[in-house]
Amino acid sequence: MKNHQTTIVRSVSCSGTGLHSGLPATLVIKPAAINHGIVFRRSDVEGADAIVPARYDLVGSAFYGSTLKNAAGVEVRTVEHLMAALSAIGIDNALIEIDGPEVPIMDGSAAPFMALVESAGMQSQAAVRHYLRVLRPVEVVEGDKVARLLPYDGYQIDCDIVFDAEAIGRQRFVFEVSAGVFRRDVAAARTFTQAKDIEALRAHGLAQGGSLENAVVVDGGEVLNPEGVRFADECVRHKALDVLGDLALAGKPLLARFEGVKMGHAMNNKVLRALFADPANFDLVPAGAGRGSVVSLPVAASPM
Repeated sequence: MKNHQTTIVRSVSCSGTGLHSGLPATLVIKPAAINHGIVFRRSDVEGADAIVPARYDLVGSAFYGSTLKNAAGVEVRTVEHLMAALSAIGIDNALIEIDGPEVPIMDGSAAPFMALVESAGMQSQAAVRHYLRVLRPVEVVEGDKVARLLPYDGYQIDCDIVFDAEAIGRQRFVFEVSAGVFRRDVAAARTFTQAKDIEALRAHGLAQGGSLENAVVVDGGEVLNPEGVRFADECVRHKALDVLGDLALAGKPLLARFEGVKMGHAMNNKVLRALFADPANFDLVPAGAGRGSVVSLPVAASPM
């Protein structure tokens, strides 16, 4: 556990193309004050409408990515890979300025974002860090899809996926969330799709910026990327990466075990909404406090 809130030491930036929009984008990650949280600001939008906090209750769409949408209708799309990197490293407060509607996809993984943020350095701040502790099981089930959060003394993610493509099949991956484990075992896992789905995705205005440079594409038993996969189970590792990024929208670091079966962005968001729907499901624990130290939140509140 980190005892104090953190931010980065200096501003850093990167540029690329949005996976779904196909539009160029530059983002700048800047240090922020205590209790600021992770907040996006659209530099191409005027005034207060430009502010889009990274919060679970502002996820307006979870179709092939997590899209944040504020009350003015201003969006920031595909935030999960950047959010996963910030969460794994343990950055609590940052302002992310972006000049377009979608976070650049980079190579399809969180590794470029992790390298970028770590190059900025981390600094502790003069405020106690609070952890969101899950107190009782919370579960969302839709057919054969499951997402649940369980009490756990730490933070663990367990993902189980099944695809009809032989190159994927059934894969399961479990990891304890830490910067070191994430960097070694998860961050480099790329987003993926099946070749048979690409035409339909593009017909729906998605994957306009997708290519073999930023996604793993499988066709039956074949991986179409010339370099192959980075891990034998790269697909499920990427799903675990997505889970970490989506759950980072809780606004506080979690003390919980996540279990998912055939889950995706929508299920990840729904289980957070189910968690916050009842204040008996969680509490906020200051770092270094014993189990009896509790700060409760009202039902409708987000722990930002």
